[in-house]
Amino acid sequence: MPDDQNDEKKAPATSSTGAGAETSETPNVEDIAKRVAALDEGDEIERIAREEEAKLAERRQKRGGKKQGLESAASKRLARIGEKAKPKRIVPDAVEAADPLIERTQQLGAWARKNKNLFQGLIVAGVLVAAGVFVWLYLDHKKATEASVALAQAVADERGEIGDPDKDTDEGIHDKVPVFRTADERRDAALAKYREVESKYHGTGAAWLARLGEGAMLLDKHDPDGAIAAFHEVLDSSLARADGEVRGRALENLGFAYELRAELHPDQRDKDLDDALTQYKQLESSDILGFKQMAPYNEARCYQLKGDKAKAIELLKGLREELMKSVDSHLFTSLKEVTDDWLRQLDPGSIPAKGNRIGAGGQLSPELLEKLSPEMRQRLNMGGGGRE
Repeated sequence: MPDDQNDEKKAPATSSTGAGAETSETPNVEDIAKRVAALDEGDEIERIAREEEAKLAERRQKRGGKKQGLESAASKRLARIGEKAKPKRIVPDAVEAADPLIERTQQLGAWARKNKNLFQGLIVAGVLVAAGVFVWLYLDHKKATEASVALAQAVADERGEIGDPDKDTDEGIHDKVPVFRTADERRDAALAKYREVESKYHGTGAAWLARLGEGAMLLDKHDPDGAIAAFHEVLDSSLARADGEVRGRALENLGFAYELRAELHPDQRDKDLDDALTQYKQLESSDILGFKQMAPYNEARCYQLKGDKAKAIELLKGLREELMKSVDSHLFTSLKEVTDDWLRQLDPGSIPAKGNRIGAGGQLSPELLEKLSPEMRQRLNMGGGGRE
C-alpha cells in the first residue's frame, strides 16, 4: 500500500480537467513572457510585471500547473499590461535633424575650396556691384540737387525786377532778386537758364519743369508754335502723369498758346480756338484745384471770341454760382471778382452794377489788375485778359 499510494501521488493527473488545463494554460504563460520580454528593460512598471510573472510561474510549478483565483487575476492583469504597452516614440537627435543642413554646408565648403578662385571672384564682384550702386545713388542725388539749384536760378531770373542793376540800394535788393534793365532782357536770361537745365539734366524732373518754364517764356515772347511744342512734350512726360499741378499748368498754358496763335493767324482762328477749348475742358473735368475753377472763365473768353456771347454768359453764371457755394470760395476771391465784372459787361442786368472794370473780350482794367494777386494777374494776362 504505501508504495502504491506513493506511486499515485507521483503519477501525473490524468483527468480531462487537469490535462486540459495544462495543455491550454502553458501557451498563455509563454505569450505573456514574450510580451513582457519585448517591453523596455528600463521601464519600472514592466520590470514589476516581469517579477510578478516569475512568481506566478514558480507557484504553478509547485501546485502542479493549476491557476488559483489570485493567480488567474494577476495573469489577466499582466495580459492587459502587455496589450497596452507601446514602444516608445523615438525622438530624432538634434544633430540628426540638422544633418541635411550640415551636409549642404559641408558640400558648399568643399565646393568653395575646390573653386577658390571663382568663389573669391564672386565675392569681389558682389562688393563691386554694391559699391557701384552706392556711387550711382550718390551721383544721382548730387545731379538732382544741382538741377534743382539751376532751376531755382532760372525761376529767379523770370521773376526778377526791372530797374538799374548797377544802382546800389540800401536794402540790398540786388543780393536777393535779380534786376534787369528791360523785360526782354529778363525773359532772355530766364529762357537761357531754362534751356541750360534741360540740356545738362535731361530726363530729370527739374528738366521737365524747365521745359514748362521755357514754354511760358516763348508764350511771353509771342512764339505760339514753340510754346505749343514745349507744352505738349511736358504733357507726355512721366512727371505730368504723376503730378496734377504740372499737368494742370501744361494744359492751361497750352490753351493760352492756341489762343495766341488764333490771334496771330486769323485764317485758322476758329480751329485754334477750338483747340484751346479742348485743353480748358480737360481741366474743367479734372480735380486739379485752381485749374478746374479757372477753366470755365477761359472757356467763356474763347466762346466770346468765336462770337457766341450767350454761351460765354452761361459759363460765367455757372462759374459764379459754383464759386459762391464752394467750400473753397475763400481761395478764389479774385476769380469771383473778375467773373462778376465780366458778367456786368456782357449781361448788365444779371448782377448789381459796381463799375465796369472789364473791357471787350475780357480785357482787365489797370485798376482791377492792381487788386489781383501776381499769380492770378499773370494767368489772366496770358489768357488774353491783358496781354500786351
